[in-house]
Formats: sequence, C-alpha cells, structure tokens
Amino acid sequence: MSKTISAGRTPKIFIESIGGDLSLVGWEGDDILLKGDEDEMRFSQDGEQVKVSCDDDLSLRVPKAASVFIKNIGGDASIRGIMGSIELKEIGGDLSIRDVNSVMIDTISSDFSLRGAKGDLSVKNAHSDVSIRDVDGSVTLDSVADDLALRDVRGNVSANVAEDVVFYLNPQAGNVYSINSGDDILLVMPPKANATLTLNADEIDVEWKGVERDEDATSRIVTLGDGSAMITLTAGGDIRVTNQSDAGETAEDFGNFAGIGADWSGFGERISRQVEQATQRAQRKVEEATRRIEQKTRDAERRSRHGKGFLEVGRWNWDLSSKGVPMPPRPPSAPVSDEERMSILKMLQDKKITAEEAEKLLASLEGGS
Repeated sequence: MSKTISAGRTPKIFIESIGGDLSLVGWEGDDILLKGDEDEMRFSQDGEQVKVSCDDDLSLRVPKAASVFIKNIGGDASIRGIMGSIELKEIGGDLSIRDVNSVMIDTISSDFSLRGAKGDLSVKNAHSDVSIRDVDGSVTLDSVADDLALRDVRGNVSANVAEDVVFYLNPQAGNVYSINSGDDILLVMPPKANATLTLNADEIDVEWKGVERDEDATSRIVTLGDGSAMITLTAGGDIRVTNQSDAGETAEDFGNFAGIGADWSGFGERISRQVEQATQRAQRKVEEATRRIEQKTRDAERRSRHGKGFLEVGRWNWDLSSKGVPMPPRPPSAPVSDEERMSILKMLQDKKITAEEAEKLLASLEGGS
C-alpha cells in the first residue's frame, strides 16, 4: 500500500515500531510517502505530528527538514538526507546513515556506519563495528563493543572502545579528543598538526619528526606544534602516532610493532572495509525489503481487483471468477506441500469454495497444471 500524508515542510515523525527493515529518505517534496503492507502498517496524524508503525518492512519518504523519533527497528535500516534531528532508541540489525544533521542513538545491535553529519553524533551502546566519517559537530560514543574507525571529525571526540581504533584527525585548536581502547590505537594526523598528546599504553610509538622515541615508555606527554588541541589516548594494547597518511595500510613498516608481534597490516582499511561491507549488506537488505513492499502492494491491488474470485494458497494463485480456470500461473520448482493441500480442504470445510472448485484445485496441485 502507498499512502501520502501532508504535514507541512517540517513535520515531526514518530516511528513506534518496525518489525522488519526501514528505508527512510529525505526528499524535496512537502508530503510524506509511506509504502508497506496494508495489513501490517498503521499511522495517524495530528497536525504536523505523524505516528507510524509497521509489523513488517517499511519505506518512508519525508520532507528533508523533518524531525524523526524512532523507538524500535527489528531489522536493518538505511537513513539518509534528513536535516531535522534524528533520535533512535534501539535497532536490532545494521544501521547506515548518510547526509544528515544531528543524530542521537541509544542501542545498535549490529554494525553502524555514518558518513556526513552537519551536527553532533551521540551513541550510547554499539554492539559491533562502527565507522564514522565527515562529521562537522562532536562525536560521543559511550560504548563500542568491537572496532572503531574515525575520520574527518571537526568537533570534539569522546569514545570508549573494546577493541581496535583507527583515527584520522586534523586537530582543531581548543578541541578535546579522548579515546579509551581495550586493544590498539592508531592515530594519523597531518605533519603540521598542533596538539598536546597524553598517551598511556603497553607500547607507545610516536613516529614524528623532532619527537624523540622512547621504546620503554608506557606513558608519555608529547607536544606537537603549539599544542592547542588536547588529545588523550589510553590503550590496553599499543598506541602508534604517525603523520603518514597510508599508515592504515603499511603500519607494520613503522617503529617496533613488527617486533612485538602486533599485526598492523591494513589496520585502518580493514576496519573501514568490514563496516562498509556490513553497510552494503544492510543496503541490499533494505533494497530487497523495498522490493518486497512494492510486490506486496501490487499483490494487494490485484486481490482487490479480483475480489472473491481470486484465491491464493501458499505459493499458488488462482482466478476462480466465472471466466477463470483454477490453474496456477506456473508450477514452482519446489514440490507441493501438505500444508497447501490442507489449506484447500480447510477452505472447503469453511465453505469458502465449492466441492467442485476444491476438486479442480487439488487436481491442479497434484498435476502441476
């Protein structure tokens, strides 16, 4: 079913629950367009406030300036082009966000990828890998269960990460960056970066012109340039600081990391690639969900046109109108199931079809024609 709702250019959209996947896109139109199964979708409107829920997959197109509050998503989600605020309480699958303003998230159960945010990003709990890129505001990550990749964040950063972190940073004067990692941290900055580094780890390697190496140190304070940005890194494993832009691919060539057995090969690219692959999987799932939604809509329209003369049993569709012949359009590759036979007998028992129609349908099933 497709439904169009007019709620102004800055609507407030409350999504109570999505049982399947969600596709949410901001567009230039003034209307809200919903696509989903008619039997699974519910919505209501009070002025510029619109409430939506769906037990299956849902596709939403909303004005770009809309503000969105989402309580729960059971599957995966793709969100892009929303310039109002976005608040998400919980999602069970992968989450991909592109080209938005500010985002607040409570819990992500799978992989999370964000690229392009004009405002701040806040995440309380991320239970898998996280990839974040191109954020104008600040980033706060209370808990990341796996790896974290950060790049081009122009505001402050605060993150607690269970495993590895790769951080490409152009530090801004007066900004504060604080990262706690259960494993290794790789920090890559421009050669003329201005920052005061406070580093704590099992091994610390600062590969930087003018900075003396101290291979035995587990705690260091290093000033680069005028030291105007404050960076604090604490790692359960090793910390490596470098101005080599390809360090994520060739980190094993620097310092003594090869000697201590740390595998830095493709470190940054590996994390980003893992999350991007997960994001692509999520995108494919959402695209497939959208196709299923459209197919269900077409099926519903077809059933409406046929009325009582149209019958669907399992994978089979029959036209039982006066001109129709009870034959499936084509036999499926899988064998006919007992459930499909029982469905026909049950409809006969409930007097939804006649004995003659039941006999023809059963013959059609048995013969595949």
